[in-house]
Amino acid sequence: MLDRVQSSFQKLPLNIRGGIWMILAGVFFTFLGVMVRMANKEVHVLEIVFFRYFISLLIMAPWMMRRGLSGLRGNNLPLLGARSVSSYIGAMLWFASIIFLPLAEATALGYTMPLFVTLGAVLFLGEIVRKRRWWALFAGFAGTLIILRPGIEVVTWPTIFAIGGAVFIACSALMVKVLSRRDSPDTIVLYMSVFSTPLSLVAATFVWVTPSLETLLWLIGIGTASTLAHLAYTRSFAIADASAVLPYDYLRLLMVAAVGFAIYGEVLDFWTWIGTAVIVGSTFYIARREAITAKKSATELSSASPLQ
Repeated sequence: MLDRVQSSFQKLPLNIRGGIWMILAGVFFTFLGVMVRMANKEVHVLEIVFFRYFISLLIMAPWMMRRGLSGLRGNNLPLLGARSVSSYIGAMLWFASIIFLPLAEATALGYTMPLFVTLGAVLFLGEIVRKRRWWALFAGFAGTLIILRPGIEVVTWPTIFAIGGAVFIACSALMVKVLSRRDSPDTIVLYMSVFSTPLSLVAATFVWVTPSLETLLWLIGIGTASTLAHLAYTRSFAIADASAVLPYDYLRLLMVAAVGFAIYGEVLDFWTWIGTAVIVGSTFYIARREAITAKKSATELSSASPLQ
């Protein structure tokens, strides 16, 4: 039965398969938020983040053993370490925003991450952004201001946590761009767990509470769901165009809004939905333009190749 399902899945077009992986990632991310809140009833967010990385490391342990030490050597340990620190801070801020903000609002502000990646790529990696993508970038940040409405509404610490988390996760993504020139994606993910687990443990010791059995199960679920979500998310982009799978990622907002309403009675206001729509539209446009640019570059490189 499983082989038949897998065979049928492999026959689907790449963009459809990528979309399914993205939807699956959205499901894991959605229930991750609920589990973080459940665990936070007993333990501090710093301890939750530790278990997120520790469980991920345990899940990856069999793969590490198969590869052996020689197959796990990183080519840029300082940058791998910096990426781990950035990822840790981003996870800590994002989990804190999930705890204190409505789930859908935290998710909406998290969608600003691609905007920060684009901006960082221009400032630090020397990538060229044309006029239309600059306008899309400005529109995305305008959408953030619509959600926050500074001067009309009080900008709270949880909203700053959400945006700060997006910034640090974007920094992590930019470092992955550099690291991937010499290291495989599996090696990069592995070193994140290897470095972030002891780092998060040191921070967690200051607020450590021995979890009850119920909370321990939530913590294990957090680590498992987070790992599976990132694996599905990465697999989605690996097999399909970003512009094809991103619309499926935005379904996550509807899933999170539905779960937030069903469990916590959370209802987003009109301006949050408007700001989210602006952010989603701008990030989708940027992804689409990047895909078009990449295809043009590949075509030009192919036509210029002496092997043709």
